[in-house]
Amino acid sequence: MDRLDNTIRPYAWGSTTAIPELLGVEPSGEPQAEMWMGAHPGAPSRTARGTLVEVIETDPERELGERAVARFGPRLPFLLKILAAGAPLSLQVHPDLEQAKEGYQDEERRNIPIDASYRNYKDANHKPELICALTEFDGLCGFRDPVHAADLLDGLGVDSLKPYVDLLHAHPEDAALREVLTAVLTADRKEMAHSVAEAAAACDRLGGDYAPYAGIAHHYPGDPGVIAAMLLNHVRLQPGEALFLGAGIPHAYLSGLGVEIMANSDNVLRCGLTPKHVDVPELLRIVRFEAGDPSVLRPEAAPDGEEVYETPIEEFRLSRYVLPQGVAVHDLTRATPQILLCTAGVVRAGEHRLTPGQSVFVPAGETAEVSGAGTVFRATVIV
Repeated sequence: MDRLDNTIRPYAWGSTTAIPELLGVEPSGEPQAEMWMGAHPGAPSRTARGTLVEVIETDPERELGERAVARFGPRLPFLLKILAAGAPLSLQVHPDLEQAKEGYQDEERRNIPIDASYRNYKDANHKPELICALTEFDGLCGFRDPVHAADLLDGLGVDSLKPYVDLLHAHPEDAALREVLTAVLTADRKEMAHSVAEAAAACDRLGGDYAPYAGIAHHYPGDPGVIAAMLLNHVRLQPGEALFLGAGIPHAYLSGLGVEIMANSDNVLRCGLTPKHVDVPELLRIVRFEAGDPSVLRPEAAPDGEEVYETPIEEFRLSRYVLPQGVAVHDLTRATPQILLCTAGVVRAGEHRLTPGQSVFVPAGETAEVSGAGTVFRATVIV
């Protein structure tokens, strides 16, 4: 197995303290948003044998296993991250596999440069993802019941938002949500900025259920995404709880530290809370206008102390082991590739001593024995 040296991405929304505290190092004062573990070409993990991309390219079947290569091709199909949100991320959705292929092929035909700021599809893959909280973690996930969203907006007492309140009481519900989101994102920017400022002041004054949106407005003053965010469910995860985010589900992370795993893709359609490109027509093609309570995942017990976060995705499988002091060695050997990440305590994986934030890559079929006292997350695939 290979110890991983991982890149930390300094996105502006990142916390300045959460990742340094996990790693036990002094903060640099700069935001540290994500630590990437995997073989994404944008920031591949490094090993003593070269980058993980180079290691896998040298002998895909040896590193990934025959079944994984046959199912997903000669690449690691998931990307594992530690995510530290100090400010809200952009409100966004991800396409399903068919939509991603169609969108990518269309932009390729139109010769849109892959690095163009207005390009939507960086690849032809979908991007389902799972976030598991390491600390209390706040986010937005999926549409509220339209009537509840109407009540929330109405409670602000902002006259310019009354038409949206009326629309949200219309039927069918999916059409009401679509019409309101479209209206918010296509409204005159100056008029909307004024409405957002009034709404933000009301959120500050009212507190309670409005407090998360006051915080969002503080970071993104005048952004129509503030109103769009109020159409979504606010979720607060406790450590160990998780959210699965499938295709078309609007979401945003607001604050907290977590372990995130996703299919190896960069495809994001943004709804707001960002200075980046928002392609409203394409966004409306991707969004699923389905209201409902978000399903908070808790790990399910499996043999040998493993706790599994069940999802309908084959590209990744996330689980964890909470190892108490004095417990015997656990054999984690699998016929699929794995990344093992320590998030608490001190754990030994093979010959490697892991402290929080440290990780190893385990090739398919290679012996993977762990011991110690701490928490280990295991990322692999289902084939």
